[in-house]
Amino acid sequence: MAPFRFLTCGLVLLSSALLNGADEAFTPLFNGRDLTGWVNVNCAPETFTPRDGMIHCDGIPTGALRTDRQYENFILELEWRHLKSGGNAGVFIWAGPLPAVGQPFLRSIEVQVLDHGYGKSDWFTTHGDIFPIHGSQMTPFSPSKGDRSFPKEFRSKGTNEWNHYRIVATNGVIRLSVNGAEVSGGTDCNWRKGYIALESEGGTVDWRNLRIHELPSTGATQAQSAPTAEAWDSLYDGRSLRGWRTTPGTAQVWKNSDWTLRGAASASPDAILWSDAKPAGNDLFLDWKWSAKPGLRLPPVALQSVGSGETLVLPPLEKASPDGWNRLELRRTAQGFDLILNRTPAGSIVAPAGPVRFGLKPSDREVTVASPYARRASLP
Repeated sequence: MAPFRFLTCGLVLLSSALLNGADEAFTPLFNGRDLTGWVNVNCAPETFTPRDGMIHCDGIPTGALRTDRQYENFILELEWRHLKSGGNAGVFIWAGPLPAVGQPFLRSIEVQVLDHGYGKSDWFTTHGDIFPIHGSQMTPFSPSKGDRSFPKEFRSKGTNEWNHYRIVATNGVIRLSVNGAEVSGGTDCNWRKGYIALESEGGTVDWRNLRIHELPSTGATQAQSAPTAEAWDSLYDGRSLRGWRTTPGTAQVWKNSDWTLRGAASASPDAILWSDAKPAGNDLFLDWKWSAKPGLRLPPVALQSVGSGETLVLPPLEKASPDGWNRLELRRTAQGFDLILNRTPAGSIVAPAGPVRFGLKPSDREVTVASPYARRASLP
């Protein structure tokens, strides 16, 4: 019997070593003290905060906190709990670095994090759905509806209880295990390389024990990969007009509304809401839509030269969608700015050299603005 005991002990030791080795292969994604390694995409500083060794999210505004680097193939483990009934949140996998057009969310594969108090329907559950959003693609595992994979077991726990997610993402295939058992997933994902992000969407959520085990690359192409992040700074925090120069006139015209800013219709054209951010010496962009077809398709943008004090109002953009979201990029040139509307060149404007201040100009229709960003640049 002695050899058998020795063999049994050896197997136990080997199993223990393998388990310890697996643990050592994981790298923490959160250091327990601050948000080093994470980027606040479009939320206020108060939205995601370190607290008692966890990342705490108060859910306001809707937006995301993402990793500062991309991942291709990996095993991600984390724990989450909702602190209020009916809370909504999620984990974005293979995400882009910036919000999708007219959205607070990142293009990604979303792993749903819903509290049971949110309710359910024939197209979503509260137990770990997976689905592509805002341009991503995925073929869902069964059971499914459309491109959404439903969990084959209902395993998540309720308010104030901790849940464990294990997300295995390899070569465009994603698999989710909830509290120890695989429940949902999909294949043929595109993108299949990108950022990892935590979603803020109204739920008060704690996140802890976030860790990742990277696996070897399988050669995701550029078309299969999210764009690399550039140095963009969000000019709006989603909670207030903090960071903008308000006057009694502008305060009547412009209101914050979660991840958007709303500008009243038929307001004084002089009610420009100027950003108080460091004047930009480089590129800018924003999204907007009108509440109804405008008389002139004037984008809700004004620029002010810091050097001359001149205010520049952009010309009408006839190809701007009158009933959907538009994204306007302003790319700095030696002469002024090139205008890129919905990824298509749309002319240019002349502007004095040097930094400019960015402002929101009201329209002849109610206008909704989202995602105003300035590219970070060193200024003299």
